[in-house]
Amino acid sequence: MSVQPATRAALPKGTAKSLRRSLRVYHGDKSRQPAMDALYARFVAPGDLAFDIGSHVGDRISCFRRLGARVVALEPQPGCARAIRIIHGRDSLVTLVQAACGKSAGEVTLKINSANPTVSTASDAFVEAAQGAGGWEGQVWDQAVIVPSVTLDALIASHGQPAFIKVDVEGFELSVLEGLTAKVPALSFEFTTIQKDVARACIARLCQIGDYRFNLALGESQVLTFAEAISADAMINHIEALPHEANSGDVYAVLQG
Repeated sequence: MSVQPATRAALPKGTAKSLRRSLRVYHGDKSRQPAMDALYARFVAPGDLAFDIGSHVGDRISCFRRLGARVVALEPQPGCARAIRIIHGRDSLVTLVQAACGKSAGEVTLKINSANPTVSTASDAFVEAAQGAGGWEGQVWDQAVIVPSVTLDALIASHGQPAFIKVDVEGFELSVLEGLTAKVPALSFEFTTIQKDVARACIARLCQIGDYRFNLALGESQVLTFAEAISADAMINHIEALPHEANSGDVYAVLQG
């Protein structure tokens, strides 16, 4: 694995235990792999390049590599980046960029949830939306670190055109897509029911870039909701109708033509 320059952030206090839990959840349960591989095999083939934006502890990296793809992974959290180095450090086809991704190059403030680093975020609005929301009780963003930020366009210029981009950055998805102008064949972005407005804006942004159609998988089901991809308006209406308890999922966008 090649590793690009690390952030200047140190490992936040109190994250070791939570990282061990993430590793058990995302790497310890091998029964998750067949459904995940079947889903991403729709978008990623052997020899392809995949971007994993917001890698956390790298379960999607592992999936893309099982599918034979080369992977560029972005993860700004020091502890998570350390876990990725341990798991994928000997793999020459994985490149880890220890940075955030956003609308422009520079630096962003990453708000760390040390008890649950999977929801650490660069979005103030995400933290605000979670406050008092059902299912988000007890979530505390108790630390902050300054991390470098790069754009998707810059990553494409450096590493090549990806067949697929996975974006999972806890409410910062629109900023990530605002740093993209290239028409990539397929991508996904996470959405939450506490920020349906972000999902709407992300879909609108993708429609500015190209002619995309959409599908959706709720939670970690790894199962697409629709037999065929649907229009942007239909996807927005579907997300608007989801109950709060649906909590989260991933929208998949496929370029037409």
